[in-house]
Amino acid sequence: MHSKTILIVDDEAPVRDMLRVALEMADYRCIEAENAQEAHALVIDEKPDLILLDWMLPDVSGVELARRLKRDELTASLPIIMLTAKGEEDHKIKGLETGADDYITKPFSPRELVARLKAVLRRAGPSTPEEPLTAGGLVLDPLSHRVTINGQPVEMGPTEFRLLTFFLSHQERAYTRTQLLDHVWGGNVYVEERTVDVHIRRLRKALAVDGHDRYIQTVRGTGYRFSVQTAEKV
Repeated sequence: MHSKTILIVDDEAPVRDMLRVALEMADYRCIEAENAQEAHALVIDEKPDLILLDWMLPDVSGVELARRLKRDELTASLPIIMLTAKGEEDHKIKGLETGADDYITKPFSPRELVARLKAVLRRAGPSTPEEPLTAGGLVLDPLSHRVTINGQPVEMGPTEFRLLTFFLSHQERAYTRTQLLDHVWGGNVYVEERTVDVHIRRLRKALAVDGHDRYIQTVRGTGYRFSVQTAEKV
């Protein structure tokens, strides 16, 4: 079983070091960011299992970052534990109102931190589904990395596989090209929006077996949507 990945967001390097040591001793994998911009890019690229987020950050505050993540459907379920030196009740309430899952006031013991973190992860459950994703006769198995249509193997490139995985996990909603770039290619990769169109065409070609390419629909003025319901009505 893979270690859970924890994103530590704090602008003070000694604090990040202390948290990393405590968590690595508890067998967690740690990645770090010193500001909200770095943190958001890591959320998109690394897909951590939980964020330890400091209340006070330069530029964009931890509370504002938490609010942004919870507003986005794709990151809304990502568990967040707020870290702060402020113990006043109103700050605690404000942090929890943004959607944070827990709140720890500095200073705290590593033992307390690990215990609270484990409790939040238990409540959150598995972050990535391992069961096959399906739509009509289309089946994508994330563990074996295979795609079939009505039992027939379908060949596609790694980018098309990631794109299809995203669509199958987020059916019946339209996404802009920018959103697809962020969540399929990653926030730190520079790719032009028209690249999305190229891979959509390749994915449609791969799914042309028995007309399954009709599930990937162009939404004028927005981007693309994966919909079995709309396709069946046509």
